[in-house]
Amino acid sequence: MTDSVERIAAVLERIHPPPPPQPDFDQAPAFVWNVEPDRLDTVTDVNKIELSLLVGIDQARDTLLDNTRRFAMGYVANNALLWGARGMGKSSLVKAVHASIYSEFTHLKLVELQRDDLVSVGRLLNVLRAEPYRFLLFCDDLSFAHDDQHYKSLKAVLDGGIEGRPENVVFYATSNRRHLMPRDMIENERSSAINPSEAVEEKVSLSDRFGLWLGFHPCSQDEYLAMIDGYCGAYAVAVEAEELKAAAIQWQATRGARSGRVAWQFFVDLAGRYDVKI
Repeated sequence: MTDSVERIAAVLERIHPPPPPQPDFDQAPAFVWNVEPDRLDTVTDVNKIELSLLVGIDQARDTLLDNTRRFAMGYVANNALLWGARGMGKSSLVKAVHASIYSEFTHLKLVELQRDDLVSVGRLLNVLRAEPYRFLLFCDDLSFAHDDQHYKSLKAVLDGGIEGRPENVVFYATSNRRHLMPRDMIENERSSAINPSEAVEEKVSLSDRFGLWLGFHPCSQDEYLAMIDGYCGAYAVAVEAEELKAAAIQWQATRGARSGRVAWQFFVDLAGRYDVKI
């Protein structure tokens, strides 16, 4: 009899799991949402760089900073989609903006949500809704494949259904795709559907639910070099200007690309050769 009761209890617990333990939000500036079981794991040291070191994205920086500050102050703010060229500082900007605003408003917490866990977002919102803090919900590298139904869960964050999105939560996402869907998928829908416009609208309308669209484009050589100069100044790496420029250009040529990520990777190599800790 005891074994049967225990088995029944285990089944009921799987069907209706207990609510996740409430974290102490005063402990840290950031948290990561994990499932199985649901929980918010503390992140005491966020992997970030200084906002001042992000070069060539001034308009996006100022817009996101202003939107985040308004939200931290208790006013309404837009969900934001940061889209565009890879390696141009989309996720770095989100983390740097949060760190900058957190220095003024420590009740603003960063919560990272993985794309594969979007189906659990309703449970996460229920946890955050009742808290006296404000939350910047962040999903990095967001995109959807042809048969991916996760995007329907995302609508709960952006629109909130009949309950509405919690007033203390705003959602920031980064993506290499402007509409979060592959272009060939959208074109295939347009060419093969019975009603092409409706099929495309269903997919594209998701990105329309973001109030802010911030585009990131490939950087120029001058911007690439300015990024490296900024890193050298911030970490006191002294290299003769012409030598630094030649080495930086050679590095980007071997990578076949020029971006903020490539600039940082070059600087990491440079700092190692000059015995500078970063």
